[in-house]
Amino acid sequence: MSIANIIKSIQDIMRQDVGVDGDAQRIAQIVWMIFLKIFDDKEIELEIMEDDYQSPLPEAYRWRNWASDDEGMTGDDLLNFVNNELFPALKDLPDVEENTRGFIVKEVFSDSYNYMKSGTLMRQVINKINEMDFNSSDDRHLFNDFYETFLKDLQSAGNSGEYYTPRAVTQLMVDMINPQLGETVLDPACGTGGFLTSTLEHLKKQAKTVEDRKIIQKSVLGIEKKPLPHLLAVTNLILHDVEVPKIHRDNSLARPLRDYSSKDKVSAVLSNPPFGGVEEDGIQANFPLSYRTKETADLFLVLILERLKENGRAAVVLPDGFLFGEGVKTRIKEKLLEECNLHTIVRLPNGVFAPYTSISTNLLFFEKGEPTKEVWYFEHPYPDGQKSYSKTKPIRIEEFDLEKQWWENREENEYAWKVTIEDIKAKGYNLDSKNPNQVNDTLEMDSETILEKMIENQKAILEMMELLRK
Repeated sequence: MSIANIIKSIQDIMRQDVGVDGDAQRIAQIVWMIFLKIFDDKEIELEIMEDDYQSPLPEAYRWRNWASDDEGMTGDDLLNFVNNELFPALKDLPDVEENTRGFIVKEVFSDSYNYMKSGTLMRQVINKINEMDFNSSDDRHLFNDFYETFLKDLQSAGNSGEYYTPRAVTQLMVDMINPQLGETVLDPACGTGGFLTSTLEHLKKQAKTVEDRKIIQKSVLGIEKKPLPHLLAVTNLILHDVEVPKIHRDNSLARPLRDYSSKDKVSAVLSNPPFGGVEEDGIQANFPLSYRTKETADLFLVLILERLKENGRAAVVLPDGFLFGEGVKTRIKEKLLEECNLHTIVRLPNGVFAPYTSISTNLLFFEKGEPTKEVWYFEHPYPDGQKSYSKTKPIRIEEFDLEKQWWENREENEYAWKVTIEDIKAKGYNLDSKNPNQVNDTLEMDSETILEKMIENQKAILEMMELLRK
């Protein structure tokens, strides 16, 4: 049976269980179980490679000893074991040091739950999971592909935009930042780890020796405050051959900015910080007075500026509201332009993040150390014959060939233009520059297209009004 069919079978079984309520719980339930199976398969691999390997898990709680026998525990015995023995033990593993395999398990299970009420159905799910071998390159490759689809499914599971950035967008950002072997890359709001796994794939192409691969293991850092995306991210990195993922379950904004030192600085940041969110009052106190705001994305940008090394590079997703916003936003933009060279803003069309939001978004690329002299803009067009993006017609990496061909040899064209720092300052640091080279094609649009655009704009206005109301 294919990986996709196995997961579909698991979901069908879980729908029969009265304890699992909705997609988000179903996904959380599947992932902690798959995490333990992957963890055990990795341990089998490590036992072969290392003569003295010692599991951080007590023998009774290793997947192989309670789950791998298809004729093993079931019914109330299994349910009692999982709820009253397995979970308490994994939540409270003794003597585990930070950045060890045991620490990862303890952190993952600190906020995981068993939602299933039927031990019989749980045994059926476990038996399906046992059909997957994560030490098999074919199974792992197929599951990696499926995992990408799995994460997209979160878009209908509530608050999903915080979990998933379209793969084409993460790929473009990684390609343009171009992380190098030996550099440290951070995502301070890493969600399910999309930027980190794209970075790992990018770095693996540069690895030529065993030592290079060891360096890559320590190259990506993530922080995620919500339990489900944290679990998904850790699992994602283990699937990408990171033995001990450095993904901390924390709120990046909870640490006072003044506490960061040179050892906390990184070579590159790739991130899509949650926007539209509002932080509690205590969080603002961690930032200098002139940059205090409840808007989550703004605080993340200030944090990113603090954590970048001199000559460090960053690519960050931000909404249109940041570009034209005033007040604290103006002061943050002034800081950004004085401390960094904001060399490029890629303006994405509506729908890239559908169905999470219809608010227009932008990719900001900057390098710390030199002030901005001019900002280049690139307005990404829809593909020929396409009027919007959707779940079934998402943005594709091939579309960004336009930006890639232009990137190293910049000239103004129908999609690209530049604005000097003098003009930006004269407009009060308003970065919301409209494309001066775009032909006005309103008259050429049919009535259906005009109506679609009016509805999109109305949705965006209503969303902005709701954010302001909050």
